[in-house]
Amino acid sequence: MYGVELYGLVRRAVMLEGLSHRAAALRFGIDRGTVAKMIASPTPPGYRRKMPVRRPKLADHEGFIEQILDDDERAPAKQRHTARRIFERLREERGFDGGYSTVRDYLRSRRQVRKEVFVPLAHPPGHAQADFGEATVVLGGIEQKVRFFVMDLPQSDTVFVKAYHAETAEAFCDGHVEAFAFFGGVPLSILYDNTRLAVAQILGDGTRKRSHLFAALQCHCVFEDR
Repeated sequence: MYGVELYGLVRRAVMLEGLSHRAAALRFGIDRGTVAKMIASPTPPGYRRKMPVRRPKLADHEGFIEQILDDDERAPAKQRHTARRIFERLREERGFDGGYSTVRDYLRSRRQVRKEVFVPLAHPPGHAQADFGEATVVLGGIEQKVRFFVMDLPQSDTVFVKAYHAETAEAFCDGHVEAFAFFGGVPLSILYDNTRLAVAQILGDGTRKRSHLFAALQCHCVFEDR
């Protein structure tokens, strides 16, 4: 069974790039009948959400690791910690009883996230940005905090906002659907930060593994993410 990520790639190639079913089949190594099924249905049959990967043994030590990484940024390159040295310190100083690969994989993803990134400030038409914010409101006479989903089109400064009781995956996806209805169409691409609602995991090579619910939304509505 093909995954939702491949569904999204095929649908964008045909629906946005204008590839024929035959050309898409050749590009992705599948047959034309499969391409037709992917265009007809935005998600694989039998698709189910899965929980993101958890590292419970590291949960109590993440603050310790982050402090080491902070200190390393101010230290000479030759004095910075290797994954092996952090693993040894966790065992010696914190009583960590997990495996080295758990620490290594966690550090790979954290170091990728911490790298300085520069985003160009050019805003061509047809592209959007999305994020969550927080506000204090009065509902039924009671002051409380709400989370609000924001999507804007920077080129035209058109903004859509909708408030929710919590910042959940369901609210994230509903916000997209409502924003698309408000704008009267789907942007070519949307810029995000590395929110867990969209990015389930950042792999060692910097590739972002999308959350299943977001990948299904993206595949259905056909837009690029940045």
